[in-house]
Amino acid sequence: MSENRDPFNPAVPAGAYDDLLARVLPQARRQRPWEEADGPLPALFVSHGAPPTLDDPRWLDDLFTWAQSMPKPRAVVVVSAHWEDAPLALSSSAPGTPLYYDFGGFHPRYYTLKYPTPDASALARRMTATLSRTTVHHTGRGLDHGAFIPLMAMYPAADVPVVQLSMPSLDPRLLFALGQQLRSLREEGVLVIGSGFMTHSFAAMRSPNAAAHTRAFDEWAADALGRGDVDAVADYRTKAPGAAVSHPTAEHFVPLLLTLGAATTPDRPATTAIDGTRYGNSIRSVQVT
Repeated sequence: MSENRDPFNPAVPAGAYDDLLARVLPQARRQRPWEEADGPLPALFVSHGAPPTLDDPRWLDDLFTWAQSMPKPRAVVVVSAHWEDAPLALSSSAPGTPLYYDFGGFHPRYYTLKYPTPDASALARRMTATLSRTTVHHTGRGLDHGAFIPLMAMYPAADVPVVQLSMPSLDPRLLFALGQQLRSLREEGVLVIGSGFMTHSFAAMRSPNAAAHTRAFDEWAADALGRGDVDAVADYRTKAPGAAVSHPTAEHFVPLLLTLGAATTPDRPATTAIDGTRYGNSIRSVQVT
């Protein structure tokens, strides 16, 4: 996608997503389900984008191809940058969970999109048991765009149960510990996703000079993740170049710590699954095992 296209005025709103559905739905429905012999699924950090992701054929294809490289999970747990709530809270687990259109200024079509996921009540009960050390509130909240935008591309048949879990804090260490609590779910065929953005800078969208900071931050993060240096990632505010510009606020980066905590071996090098830049920001997405 060209860096200078207007994300608020696409030629065909969500047209690339329509094209993806037309091409891949049969393949998505045939995806081999996870079996116990497959072992634990990886934990993912997804740079989720926003409505413009649905106008970007390359980004959509990369998300779909990534999902196809794994067995289809039995269920998905998402911790998104866009839901901070303490104590812990779970989204609605009912069939056809509504979407929470937590964005503004886009074409009306984006506010009519559907992603009718199956019943996830069994997953919600399993998570409550897994997180038994703390109180977990069950809510009727819908899936926000940090969850439904990437999942629309990864599992376009909407045939995988999904529950979203709130971030109880923006503290990297606490989110790492929360990820550790979710680790066992991966052994049951549940895909654990931290959903944020490798860099999230509106300044970089407006200024090439600011984009130099996001490039430096992304290079640093890729190196730290490639070395499995969890301590450095957690201390990104003081150790990463360009951190103040790349992440003026923490919510889009710290889901990465949830992902690392959910890994079987957190200090094992992460694998980059998606790389690239959109509007001056890195969309690097990674997986760990």
